[in-house]
Amino acid sequence: MNVSYDWLKELVNVPVSPEELADKVSRTGIEIDGVKHPDAGLKKIVVGKVLTSKPHPNSDHLKLCEVDVGEAEPRQIVCGAPNVAAGQTVIVALPGARIADNVKIKKGKMRGEESLGMICALQEIGFNENVVPKSYLNGIYVFNEPLKPGSDALAVLGMHDAILDFEITPNRADALGMRGVAWEVGATYAEKPHFEEKPLTEGTKPIADYLSAEVKDAHDAPSYQLRVIDHVKVKESPLWLQRRLWNAGVRPINNIVDITNLIMLAYGQPLHAFDYAKLGSQHIEVRRAKNGEPLTTLDGREHELDDRDIVITNGQVPVALAGVMGGLNSEISETTTTVVVEAASFNPVNVRKTALKYNLRSEASSRFEKGINLADINHALDAAVAWMAELGGGQSAKGTLSPTAVEAKDVVVDISLDHINHVLGTDLQEDQVTGIFRQLGFGVTVADGLFAVAVPPRRWDIHIKADLVEEVARIYGFDNLPSTLPTTTMTIGEYTPKQKRIRRTRHLLEGLGLTQAITYGLTTAKAAEQFKLQPGKPTQVDSPMTTDHAVLRMNMVTGLLDVIKYNQARKETNVAIYEQGRIFTKTGNQVRPTEIEYLGGALTGQVTTKTWNQDARPVDFFYVKGIVTHLLEDYSLTEPVRFAATQAVAELHPGQAADIFVGDTRIGFLGRLHPAFEHDNHLPETFVFQLDLDALFVAPKQEKIAQPAPKFPAVTRDIALQVAETVTNAQVMAVFRQHGGAYLKQVKLFDVYAGEHIAEGQKSLAYTLTYRRDDQTLTEDEVTQAFDRVKSALASDLAAEIR
Repeated sequence: MNVSYDWLKELVNVPVSPEELADKVSRTGIEIDGVKHPDAGLKKIVVGKVLTSKPHPNSDHLKLCEVDVGEAEPRQIVCGAPNVAAGQTVIVALPGARIADNVKIKKGKMRGEESLGMICALQEIGFNENVVPKSYLNGIYVFNEPLKPGSDALAVLGMHDAILDFEITPNRADALGMRGVAWEVGATYAEKPHFEEKPLTEGTKPIADYLSAEVKDAHDAPSYQLRVIDHVKVKESPLWLQRRLWNAGVRPINNIVDITNLIMLAYGQPLHAFDYAKLGSQHIEVRRAKNGEPLTTLDGREHELDDRDIVITNGQVPVALAGVMGGLNSEISETTTTVVVEAASFNPVNVRKTALKYNLRSEASSRFEKGINLADINHALDAAVAWMAELGGGQSAKGTLSPTAVEAKDVVVDISLDHINHVLGTDLQEDQVTGIFRQLGFGVTVADGLFAVAVPPRRWDIHIKADLVEEVARIYGFDNLPSTLPTTTMTIGEYTPKQKRIRRTRHLLEGLGLTQAITYGLTTAKAAEQFKLQPGKPTQVDSPMTTDHAVLRMNMVTGLLDVIKYNQARKETNVAIYEQGRIFTKTGNQVRPTEIEYLGGALTGQVTTKTWNQDARPVDFFYVKGIVTHLLEDYSLTEPVRFAATQAVAELHPGQAADIFVGDTRIGFLGRLHPAFEHDNHLPETFVFQLDLDALFVAPKQEKIAQPAPKFPAVTRDIALQVAETVTNAQVMAVFRQHGGAYLKQVKLFDVYAGEHIAEGQKSLAYTLTYRRDDQTLTEDEVTQAFDRVKSALASDLAAEIR
């Protein structure tokens, strides 16, 4: 919410600068995102009076204007605005002026005619287009009241103000109105706000002569109030009202609509105004919409309603979506003379769902969703009608229509001084706490250290003792709370084994050169079905924000591929990323999905780039396999890890993909993306892996036992085998492990060959075997016997020929 510093000072004494105020309030509970000075960087911008305006002799759209800027002689200014005319009071940037975007205005000639300044539109001096009155969007702004030529235009426009950007959380919707902000600032600085109430003078004609009203279900509209004002004149709002609105980020429309917005900003109570003549009846009915019932809202969009929407009707057809937006069929216009003003409280759940469903989130719906001050509904309504009578020249009907109403009462919460000090670790005295409650505007009585605190309806977020403790803490000052440890027995926190393993996994992968990524848990239905490690059904989101985020993910790879594409589009071609998170899958008749911890990785580009002393090395299958192998070795699994060629994952290259097993359990896969998949998704050559961490967490593990450095020398033997091309390294290693004997410490593959001198369908694998005893030096006979057993097993189990 944009808060005007000048307006705030009218409601409460503010003893500090806007920047100091922002810092203090942020530290007491409501964050202020920043302070904006609209006049920053602007200078030499004054009020001017257009004396004459005539066509430019050398242009069909420019005009030569004589403008009085408070100097001895008027200035000639060339202006291209279509709405410039003699007699107007306008904004003028003099030569040497600075306007928006630090543009400097200079003397110059336009089509041969001298121009000594610039007549400005609001956008040209820094106004956001969203707050510029529609009649001035394509031209210069014209003041609607007489001003002295040469006076400071920035002051007249309210640009010397400071705008504080209050970030209002849902629990502090009381600060969505200037009065609520004034109470908050007043509590911070022990200042009491002072509000000027606008008196309402009613006419003699009763409202019942104009209108009747009915609410079908009080649950939909617990409070519904209407007033009628007759004989109004709809026109442009005075300048002071326009300043109020555009400094709050609201576009001025006309005096009637602007007053409803002014009251909403002041009280936090949304209002709506109907053109009485356009209602087409003398009856207002609040009810649920009928399925398929049409309504065209003020923004010109047509909607087909359903029975979850609350609507305001003329007894027959809808004229507004309750709490969201009015209908075009009852819009206030220049011909309006009688206005029906509505102030209400609507069911927040229905308002939120309706606004979301039709993409009609507004300032009004936001306030109804979060809550309003029930005690101010009628005050806001009366103030609005009083202002309409003053600025529109109308007469209020006598009385208020009130088909439903709620009685707003103070909420009394009891709390003890001991409880406050115990929770906060403070030693506050009774008078300090009493003073804090009174600063907040709460009623308080004290007896024997027990406070009975009467919380007014404007603070509907406070109901229980914990709420009062928070209020005391933030007004006393979080910075002033002592740093103490609880006096009760504590259990020292530590990570669970699962948390430790996850953190260890992250550290290992980052040590291997991968960067952590965090992607959306929501994806498309198609992406959810890809790269599945196990069968399952997707989980649909009931009300997705977009079709790209409609299903909970069932793999970790597709999100990482989106990151790869994002980087590729920005010329980042060497990417190595991983993500640890959860996937969501359902089987059978599950309603809630099962959440499983997964780990995914994606690599593309080069591992090392070309330099003077090394060649570039691209990512390949074995590089990624090495990362996964290194990671799994750290798990100290009892059962062996093995890789098996696979074509089970359709999105992977059929010749460069492998399933990963621990024993007989499939716990993941790795491989290159299928070239067709890469082409269809505009991806470079990319390698991925995915692991089921939950399966790894429960897999049997062995403890790591530190071993002393060997005291005795090792003996190595090299062996070259000729085997069928279908025999894998994993099969050979399994034979080594099974038959190598107790002294075989390490086996390393150092050569693979197929070609000349090797029979077709055969390949040669060469290994180095390392033997060592830890208690004595191995003898030649011990090594030879062990080596012979391995050779025999290779020949019998794999039909290997020893070369």
